[in-house]
Amino acid sequence: MHHRPARRTRLARALAGLSLACVGGCSGGVLDPAGPVGAGDAAILINATFIMLAIVVPTILLAFWIAWRYRASNTKAKYLPHWSYSGRIEAVVWSIPTLTIMFLGGLIWIGSYQLDPFRPLPSKSPPVEVQVVSLDWKWLFIYPEQGVASVNQLVVPAGRPVHFSLTSASVFNVFFVPRLGSMVYAMPGMVSQLHLQADKPERLWGTSAQFSGDGFSDMQFEVQSVPQRDFDAWAARARGAGPPLDRAAYAELARQSANLAPRGYGSIDPHLFHAIAMGAIAPAPGPAPEGQGHAGREKTPEGRR
Repeated sequence: MHHRPARRTRLARALAGLSLACVGGCSGGVLDPAGPVGAGDAAILINATFIMLAIVVPTILLAFWIAWRYRASNTKAKYLPHWSYSGRIEAVVWSIPTLTIMFLGGLIWIGSYQLDPFRPLPSKSPPVEVQVVSLDWKWLFIYPEQGVASVNQLVVPAGRPVHFSLTSASVFNVFFVPRLGSMVYAMPGMVSQLHLQADKPERLWGTSAQFSGDGFSDMQFEVQSVPQRDFDAWAARARGAGPPLDRAAYAELARQSANLAPRGYGSIDPHLFHAIAMGAIAPAPGPAPEGQGHAGREKTPEGRR
């Protein structure tokens, strides 16, 4: 399930806290989770690190011990030039990596099952539905229940699950909010599922984790986790405040553009996402031919480059 492990021992909590303290430079990243899925991902990463350190540290210490023990000046060390086999050494050499693989495999298998992106989060409140479309090079977020949409800005209510349906109107992209967890592919011609939740109100950062061309470095978006009443107020203000997101507006938006400022749409075509996912709407054209300018840097009414 997508929730913080309920039975984590005090020792595990202490080790996790120590790890977070030691990697203060990772603040705002995967080791600074802001929701239950991110916390589960961080727990897997920390636990796997400690399992590997249990092998790496003794191995490093043993290497130094062997160098000291069998130095040329130590006449007490046994010299066995004809030694070729030891069952005990072979058992240790093979059992340690075997146990390590078993521990890591079990940890990752259990974590993958508990953090299945398709698995709904346990909650008394129904999830907020958000349809996500990756474009060149921006993110379109459609709120079918609220009847609004936004570009490069994701607003979600804190403490309430969010169900994302993701597709791509271009090439493969990866939807990723590091502090919320779970990278998921957005792929043309199909719909991926993802359930996330932000525990408290704060501002987060999202990005694409899949290289997708010239504007990839600018394919980022702001995530605002707000109280439920503020989310409802935001949706109410958005309705009617911007242009409608119909097929004509979408065709203009789908053109290649980079570093696009956040914008909103006051109404939506309720069938738009399905049409995009099923390929009923053709993908936008790619870059302009050489000598005709770059499609991603053309001027628009919003002033994008």
